[in-house]
Amino acid sequence: MAGRYAVAANLFAQADRQLGRPLSQLAFDGPMEELTKTRNCQVALYVHGLAVLRAVEEEVGPISAVAAAGLSLGEFTAHGAAETFDFSTGLHLVAERSRFMDEACNETKGAMAAFVGGEESLIRQVAAEADVDVANLNAPGQIVLSGETPKIERAIAIAKERGVRRAVPLTVAGAFHSRLMNSARQRLQAELTTATIRAPRLSVIANVTASPVDDMARIRATLGDQVTGSVRWAESIEYLIDRTGCDLFLELGPGAVLAGLVARIRKGTEVLSVEDLASLQEALPAIRAATK
Repeated sequence: MAGRYAVAANLFAQADRQLGRPLSQLAFDGPMEELTKTRNCQVALYVHGLAVLRAVEEEVGPISAVAAAGLSLGEFTAHGAAETFDFSTGLHLVAERSRFMDEACNETKGAMAAFVGGEESLIRQVAAEADVDVANLNAPGQIVLSGETPKIERAIAIAKERGVRRAVPLTVAGAFHSRLMNSARQRLQAELTTATIRAPRLSVIANVTASPVDDMARIRATLGDQVTGSVRWAESIEYLIDRTGCDLFLELGPGAVLAGLVARIRKGTEVLSVEDLASLQEALPAIRAATK
């Protein structure tokens, strides 16, 4: 993408300068084990998402989107797309968020696990009994719990006893979106307090409320709270479809994970996933038709 679109390459170059390290080289060439580390992964996702957006806009012009949303770190990318803050400010916040979360992981012994096939009420009961937190409500029957490692192991055991179809630990650095990230939330909140933030040019759906935020104080609060709070993704998509009238979603970033979740949340919803030149070319006809 950056090889063809100068607007995309420029964002990676700007990130390299601001971060003082070759993020672009890592994003383009790996190694994967280094790229997936928390301090690298989050900033790479932020830059990549906005770089893809710039490439799309280079082809079709400004996109008159109804709203924006992003899962976990993606909420910062959504705010970047909505111009709640400029690219540099967003990059700073994401870099600090990743650093604070990485340090919180090193200070605690946390884990996460995915639970597939159980009703939300049952998984919440499992979480309460195991004394862990609900990290992600990704789609109907797909929930992630987060907390201290022994307690997550207990949650898995309880879930299997209760007949949950799948309960599996995730390969993660720590207990994201749980109380174990409280130190990261407090430190990020301090950064958000001084960051230059303005009213977004389109609605942005907050992870922790599953509803739009346009007041600057609420934006700062919700971006901080999501470090320890639940990502209410299924409700967020339902809000976008039912309350804003979204009937076409554009997923910007690696893979098509969000497209898969949207398909489970509301079958038949159209999602265009764009991550590279091939997927962009495939999506362009539908994007152009939608932006006429």
